[in-house]
Amino acid sequence: MLYTFKKVPLMKYILTLLLLMTSLLANKTDYSIIIQQPFNAGLFDITENYDRTLTAVGFSKEYKKSTTASRSYTDAFEYLSNSSGNFGSQMHIISVDAKAKVILSKQAKLSRFNKAIAVVKTPSNGYFVGGYTLDGSLLILKLDAKANIIFTKMFGTKNYDRMSNLILLSDGGVLAIGSSTTSRSTTDDMFNTGLGNTDTFLTRFSKDGKILWSKKYGTPHDDNGIDAAEAVDGSIVVVSTTSYDKNRHVTLMRITQNGNRIWLKHYKKTKNDDNTIIPKKIIRLKDNNFVLVLTQYNEMQKEHIRFIKFDLYKNILIDKEIFTTYPSEINDIKEYSDGRFIAVGYVKDSYDTDGLAMMLDSNLVLLNQEHYGSENYDLFNAVTIMHNSQAAIAGLYTNNNSQETHMWITKINPDASMVQLPTVTSSFYDKLCKLFQKEIDNKQIKIKQDLTILLQDKSLYFKVAQSKLTQQQTTLLKALNHKLIPFLYTNRTSIQTLEINGYTSSEWGRVDFKKRYLNNAKLSLQRSFTILNSLFTNANETEQKWLSKILKGSGYSYAKNIMIKDKEDRKLSRRVSLKIILK
Repeated sequence: MLYTFKKVPLMKYILTLLLLMTSLLANKTDYSIIIQQPFNAGLFDITENYDRTLTAVGFSKEYKKSTTASRSYTDAFEYLSNSSGNFGSQMHIISVDAKAKVILSKQAKLSRFNKAIAVVKTPSNGYFVGGYTLDGSLLILKLDAKANIIFTKMFGTKNYDRMSNLILLSDGGVLAIGSSTTSRSTTDDMFNTGLGNTDTFLTRFSKDGKILWSKKYGTPHDDNGIDAAEAVDGSIVVVSTTSYDKNRHVTLMRITQNGNRIWLKHYKKTKNDDNTIIPKKIIRLKDNNFVLVLTQYNEMQKEHIRFIKFDLYKNILIDKEIFTTYPSEINDIKEYSDGRFIAVGYVKDSYDTDGLAMMLDSNLVLLNQEHYGSENYDLFNAVTIMHNSQAAIAGLYTNNNSQETHMWITKINPDASMVQLPTVTSSFYDKLCKLFQKEIDNKQIKIKQDLTILLQDKSLYFKVAQSKLTQQQTTLLKALNHKLIPFLYTNRTSIQTLEINGYTSSEWGRVDFKKRYLNNAKLSLQRSFTILNSLFTNANETEQKWLSKILKGSGYSYAKNIMIKDKEDRKLSRRVSLKIILK
């Protein structure tokens, strides 16, 4: 059966672009694209094209108007049965260029509602897209460079199936991994028997879309295939879960190119076997070892991050847990050419959920992290490292005071700051760096590409529980402000806001969590005000009148404390930073 993508009508495309432009204006000069569609939408995977553009896949929702004549219903259940198939998701593919413009937007028009969960680039400049229908069938599409269908395959069992990922193999084909509800029928086209309630399934395709083999793996319990990675010798390492009662364990399995098992290894929570471990991603590294990303729940049932590095013979090389202030989870990870990593996912507190980007060294030690999003529900699902070492990310974004998710594409730099569009920001950044070249060389300050100014001089960090400036701090800040304020005022037509953000370390004597947080929140605001007061006081009257319209002081308490080798650096956490936001 062959399905095609239908182009978005011109007027709808124009409206999408207008919404996109509105989103870009809201984000100023950040490379952050919010593609809004009616009802919920989202992106789950992303890849870079050979022409340096980006392509992401996910879903958008549509409402199918009934073609039958209107009728009256006396039975509510009959009405729901007839109307339930009129609304649902369809695969959506989006391409954007370096200027954050949408250059391609296509939605599938399949007879059955569906979602796309993975996209991989083919050597011929096209794509494989993997997904599933919402009623339980599996989909593979091969597209050309313009997202035109080359072929479509719908496959699976007669029961309910779900795809988790699609992996490009060295022979140009792909491997689909997911789960399938058990079938005991000997007449089933795909499997002869089932192993448990739900089983891990694998299906291997040639580059021409021919099914080479399909197999189930599992235990008498519920097994779900999560991800897989091809080894340098052509064998495949598969990660899955096994669930029973309140337990969920992780299973690693190595199979041959034909799907025959070579070895099997189980991972359990070491201290409390009742606590859940959930695998999220597995990748092969440049040294031909592997990294497995896990979500692990602690005794407080708060999720945190765990990485396991192992070799082809199941020997564990690194087992690293990342503890964060708020519950955090990683959905995707990629390796840079120098052995560092970028990992993306989400972080959540009592109020909202944000996209999370983490930078790690070659030993999976956390270097730094950043949170992105609105005061609502936002997350990152996938990341790809681009040719210039920037990372492109796909995910979901929710506007403030909204209940609908939107498709989200953004780019970040190797330091986890957001990439700026090649407009006035680049020129502004260059001018700012030139102005403070001496201070940068002396490591008194650091300027990030998102126009954040970090006060790095050791004298500019505050002492424990202190917010007042020392004489040394006053002298140094005065010298910095005498350069910064005239520069900002000269460029005032381009400046929207000057943020002054205060931070603290996490300690506060022997007090409970509530008092510790509130005391640090107050202290961080006091530190922000101290720097704001210094900056404002060192300006002349004309500059002060202008600054009064753009200054913004914020306190983060210890929400963004500095972590070095998995430990909080309390001294470096007691800091203040400035951020220039352009119009």
